[in-house]
Amino acid sequence: MKWWQQAAATGTLEVRHAPVRPGVTLLVLPDGPEMSRRGARPWHLNVLRMRPVLRAVSCVVPLEQALLGHVHYRSRGWNAGAVVDDVLRALNDLDRPTGPIRTVLVSHGMGARAALQAAVHPQVGGVVGLVPWLPDHEPVVQLAGRGVFLAQSATSATGVARAREYTLRARTAGARADVQLVRGGDAWMLRHSAAWHRAAAAGVRRVLAADGQGART
Repeated sequence: MKWWQQAAATGTLEVRHAPVRPGVTLLVLPDGPEMSRRGARPWHLNVLRMRPVLRAVSCVVPLEQALLGHVHYRSRGWNAGAVVDDVLRALNDLDRPTGPIRTVLVSHGMGARAALQAAVHPQVGGVVGLVPWLPDHEPVVQLAGRGVFLAQSATSATGVARAREYTLRARTAGARADVQLVRGGDAWMLRHSAAWHRAAAAGVRRVLAADGQGART
């Protein structure tokens, strides 16, 4: 059994593509509700929605260099931050066999909040957050030295304001942070999905370029 098959069987990491010598890891994190103890399943819509996102960002890095995977939560909801433990568990599963590889967390909604908090893990080099859930007073100190790229629907005035405020605080903390507005997109990424996929790829490209990692132009 390969190491990533063992990780999928015992943890929250599902590896979709694993080259012999990966140079960059791209992990996608789905959205979820604020509270739900129901078990997360791979056929749930929030998970399926991230599959084309993973395909889009996989075009940024040559496949012989990129390890691609999903983070699967044990429960569907944020549940007072329990989902962050799932992300850290996946990163630990990744760290044991591969060693330190710069990892970009590509995330949606609640998953973006979890990714930004999980950036405290030394594997994480950057976070791409699509329609991020950003309550007031979210921490940013863990983002020092990381790349952060947020994409928000231009139709959500509150979402845009929160993303811009968070980006400014992240820069003050030492992050390389940017925000992009997606015209016509909605919070579920159902309308103009191709625009969200392009934003995700642009975010990964920008994070890796700022980090000095190779990316296709």
